[in-house]
Amino acid sequence: MDKLLRVQGLEKTFYKNKIPFKAVDGISFDVKPGECLGIVGESGCGKSTTAKIITHLVAPDAGSVLLNGAETLSWKGKKERELYRHIQMVFQTPRESFDPRRTLGDGIMEGMRSQGVGRAKARERMYELLDQVELERTFAGRYPHEASGGQCQRAAIARALAPGPQLVICDEATSALDVTVQGQIMRLLKKMQSQQGLALLLISHDLALVQNYCDRMLVMYQGRVVEEGIPDQVIRHPQEAYTQMLVDAVL
Repeated sequence: MDKLLRVQGLEKTFYKNKIPFKAVDGISFDVKPGECLGIVGESGCGKSTTAKIITHLVAPDAGSVLLNGAETLSWKGKKERELYRHIQMVFQTPRESFDPRRTLGDGIMEGMRSQGVGRAKARERMYELLDQVELERTFAGRYPHEASGGQCQRAAIARALAPGPQLVICDEATSALDVTVQGQIMRLLKKMQSQQGLALLLISHDLALVQNYCDRMLVMYQGRVVEEGIPDQVIRHPQEAYTQMLVDAVL
């Protein structure tokens, strides 16, 4: 299978004060097994809505999402739980992505437990994952407010890796962290990608991040993909005025 994920003709309209706003306007793209695809664009361009459609957090108005050739948008119940074995998401605000009343260890184990994994086995796997994301095992007993943003994001990555997914979607996963920690988290993600053969979908407004870590990139504007290609080529030789504007804004 040369396409792990295939997104075709996605559309989503929201309404604010009864006025329609087309957040996603017929976009299509593929993610290959083991690659890192970046999606860039300003806030409100539809990047996060696209990710939420793929992960069933938002229902689209039209289009299809195929995983390993199978349409997933109609999956419910047991089939939807199967989706989360294959696709996981890491969010922008790591601390807020955990239940403040539960420990980080419980948060990492939650998905495994919901998939029917026994508590002892889930706990063993949780400790293995903490080792992989380079957190001391004592973090299993900490609550989100007792860890830094970078530490919480490492725990969130451990939680995402727990079911052994084929694709991890990172929705601005480093934007709430300082520059040094951003680099640490991205190196960790790339290490996990290399070791486990993961595909990464990196959603960001940071062109330098995408240029440094992604194999391909898409540029989104007003819900549409306006340019795509190898990051170095797109950033150094943009073909669209909007892409040029993004590049000029960081120079």
